[in-house]
Amino acid sequence: MQPSGPYRLAGYSSGGILAYAIAQHLLRLGEAVSFVAFIDVALSEARSSVSATQIMNELVLEGLEMLDHERFAELERFAEQSSISQLLEKAQQIGAIPSNRDLRDDMVMYEKIAWFHGALQGYEPPSLPVAIHQFYATEICPPCGARAKSSIDPQPTPPARGWDRVLSAAAIHTVPVPGDHETMMNIPGNRRVLARAISVALCQINERRAPPD
Repeated sequence: MQPSGPYRLAGYSSGGILAYAIAQHLLRLGEAVSFVAFIDVALSEARSSVSATQIMNELVLEGLEMLDHERFAELERFAEQSSISQLLEKAQQIGAIPSNRDLRDDMVMYEKIAWFHGALQGYEPPSLPVAIHQFYATEICPPCGARAKSSIDPQPTPPARGWDRVLSAAAIHTVPVPGDHETMMNIPGNRRVLARAISVALCQINERRAPPD
């Protein structure tokens, strides 16, 4: 659709790190990157010691939080020493997942997530000659259910979300958005605020690039 730049990129959560890596690749190819938007994208200070399997097991459990306490506790105990496939099979055996559901699609999905988690762990973002817009959530995710001890929830950080360790303060434009990491995206009112904020930022970029009359 657009074989050459300038390119405008955006990513939500860990997808923002992917967007940054794409910007790095495009710049290496000599392309122009005019806009990089982060939607509540945190840059961890240190690599996580949590395994990909543990991350995936937590994601499986999050999808089953509507279970009664007894069955959910059984799955939590089982998850501590099981693979993703074993946990899915166990969930199906106790009725948490419909017995006629083919688990192969779920396995493919979780394998892709595990691969992406591994790629994130191995990526060290360099300082790039770009400015970023960090549209950050103003609220902290409330702990609940399996998420109360989750290893994948974003931790509360300043608006720059750690990117000031990679880029100068002048290169980071922080924009507050109502809601927490999840509700900023899944509550329509918050999503409209986010959309307007991104539109304003894009208009400003276009105005700076427009030739004088």
